[in-house]
Amino acid sequence: MGWRLMLFTILVWRVSGAEVFRVVVLEGDGAINNIRLQRAKEPVVRVETESGSPVQGAVVHFAAPSQGAGVVFSDGGPTATIVTDSEGRATGRGLRPNKTPGRFEIRVTASYQGLSATARIVQINAEPIELSKGSAKKIAILAIIGGAAAGGAAFAARGGGKSVAAAPPGTPPAGTVITPGTPILGAP
Repeated sequence: MGWRLMLFTILVWRVSGAEVFRVVVLEGDGAINNIRLQRAKEPVVRVETESGSPVQGAVVHFAAPSQGAGVVFSDGGPTATIVTDSEGRATGRGLRPNKTPGRFEIRVTASYQGLSATARIVQINAEPIELSKGSAKKIAILAIIGGAAAGGAAFAARGGGKSVAAAPPGTPPAGTVITPGTPILGAP
């Protein structure tokens, strides 16, 4: 009976003597992956103690969904297991998006000396929008018109090249009407 109590005490002491650690996401959270080009942002995490020291040799497991939007790692599967380096870093290398667009989470679990910590990395798989040649021309024309209108408005606001006597501070120049709402541009 005495040895059981002693064994329990040793286990509690070892667990309570270990410093608590955490997983900090450094890269990949909020990334938008390109399905067509098969490009994805590799997740990078740092395992560190509460005081911020790196934890070398922690085992980090990355797990993406196996169905729906997600990614595969360099071995072609939705999971990867990496051991942290001397800086406490682990990178999920070779990441590629699957063909399903949408939002998903990569679950990260780090284990070290019988303790574990977790984090989540959210990414989105997206199919890029391709503009037709006609759409690109329309956008260019609208940009030119918008730039011309803005330039004309700035020219008009400066008085159109005429010299204008200074008005008292806080008084708009004569002929200027400021109305709240959506601006409307037109000929003078």
